[in-house]
Amino acid sequence: MTHPHPTGLHRRHLLASGLGAAAAFAAGFPRPALGQGQKLTFKLGTDLPVPHPVNVRLKEAIAAIVKETNGAVEISLFPSNQLGSDSDMLSQIRSGALELATFPGTVVSTLVPATSLTGIGFAFTSYDKVWAAMDGEVGGYIRRAIEKANLVPFETTWDNGFRQITTSTKPIRTPDDLKNFKIRVPVVPLWVSMFSALGAAPVSIPLSEAYSALQTRIADGQENPLALINFAKFYEVQKYCSLTNHAWDGFWMMASGRVWRGVPADVRSIMEKHLNAAALKERDDIAEANRDTQKELEGRGLVFNTTDPNAFQLALKATKFYGQWREKFGPEAWALVQKYAGDIG
Repeated sequence: MTHPHPTGLHRRHLLASGLGAAAAFAAGFPRPALGQGQKLTFKLGTDLPVPHPVNVRLKEAIAAIVKETNGAVEISLFPSNQLGSDSDMLSQIRSGALELATFPGTVVSTLVPATSLTGIGFAFTSYDKVWAAMDGEVGGYIRRAIEKANLVPFETTWDNGFRQITTSTKPIRTPDDLKNFKIRVPVVPLWVSMFSALGAAPVSIPLSEAYSALQTRIADGQENPLALINFAKFYEVQKYCSLTNHAWDGFWMMASGRVWRGVPADVRSIMEKHLNAAALKERDDIAEANRDTQKELEGRGLVFNTTDPNAFQLALKATKFYGQWREKFGPEAWALVQKYAGDIG
């Protein structure tokens, strides 16, 4: 990531020898990147329940940043949409009212369409494909697109996981089971389009309202990664879980462009180091959680079934879905996706 010269804070030369702030921190100088007594304070918003691995690892990263900057940086974490819905937080981070946030790529796609590339239905079918793409050219392509919206994406993508379908009425075994099925989906055009193409009746509802929508039968089902299904307690209002792996999505850690430009470069590098390292740990957490969470959810009463992803991909190929999205994303982006995901039409 390249950074413009900081403009929002007065910087002082620390040492005649030109030692950077990181070296000065190590030498024990108090708050070296800022004026005497100055402190940088950040709010960090997420849309995830408190025990989710993203929030757990963010808390650890925040503690490490505070320690390495000798308290010059203070970050307050606000999980569970405490700062508003995803769209609220997206507005806040663009204006600079919110400094830092994590967002699912598909949520950011309402502003930056390229971020939903990895959520194309039945395209990325394994983690091998996902991480090769996200740590490679697909991730780079998406980051450049995000930067154009005056947002600063961090280098490493966090794992939201492969998405599965839960229902209160019947298991989803084949594409036909989705016909006229009322399913809650995020406010994400790609997934509304996918479920519509498969004949379902998708209802766009923010995550913060999903539980009550299922409880009151505004929707009979929803789709999310297992970790979130567990943490959001959807098993209390759903009976079946169909392992469809229909899409993968990640979380983007990002800063407000307006704010980030004013942060001293040395402080930025410390924050980047710890937040990117936290993302890698969170990927491992989700991989481990996926192994354990199915057993846990079965213990809570959810009935699981497997599906054939090829059947769903063929059903989608028989519609205009892939063609429409190839046109929307453009040939360059689509070629990059197919480079990692294989031929999806």
